[in-house]
Amino acid sequence: MAITPVQLSADDFAAIGNVYNSGITRANEEIDKTKGANAFDSILNAAVNMYKEADELQKKAEETEISFALGYTDSIHDLAVAQQKANISLQYTTKITNSVVSAYKELMNMQL
Repeated sequence: MAITPVQLSADDFAAIGNVYNSGITRANEEIDKTKGANAFDSILNAAVNMYKEADELQKKAEETEISFALGYTDSIHDLAVAQQKANISLQYTTKITNSVVSAYKELMNMQL
């Protein structure tokens, strides 16, 4: 049995890019909605939503893997796309989290 590599089309790359861009857009919209007093609350809500979305994509990828393994579907293309979306979402969430923690540490080390 030969294993053939999966090739992603331009539509797949666009879909993966949309996951990244939608997170940034939603965070910016939340910040723009509430300038001032509720800015921290909106940023926190955007972060929670980002974690929820990453979790949903991870669960969808896992369901797709199980479905493929049990033979309910034979589309390796859908499996690869679901795994890529979940992977990119997780990497994005991790990088944002690391940046926020780094910024927090930097603020805490500032001397007034």
